[in-house]
Amino acid sequence: MRFWICHRRPDRTFSIRGRYFPVCSRCTGVYIGAFSYFLIAYFTPIKYTLNLVVMAILITTPMILDGFTQLLGLRESNNLLRLLTGLLAGLGLGILTKALKFYILTWWVC
Repeated sequence: MRFWICHRRPDRTFSIRGRYFPVCSRCTGVYIGAFSYFLIAYFTPIKYTLNLVVMAILITTPMILDGFTQLLGLRESNNLLRLLTGLLAGLGLGILTKALKFYILTWWVC
């Protein structure tokens, strides 16, 4: 069976007492990272500058590299590394999402 949101492979998914998370460790990190950023952004005023957008792209890169090197068979990642790179990517994607929203709303109002 093929899943569109996450592959949910048991060997790449965290489990507690034999019960698996609904998504893999990388997706778990992405969701936690993005949710954390949205909470931070809700309570803290943030200026979406070009530097912040570039930083968001840079902190998303480790997950992309980890995923592609694993996909190509160059190496095998572990769940902790997947979680950590997912957390960084989640933060980066949260920043990019909010920055895009900010620039669209700024353009729309002007």
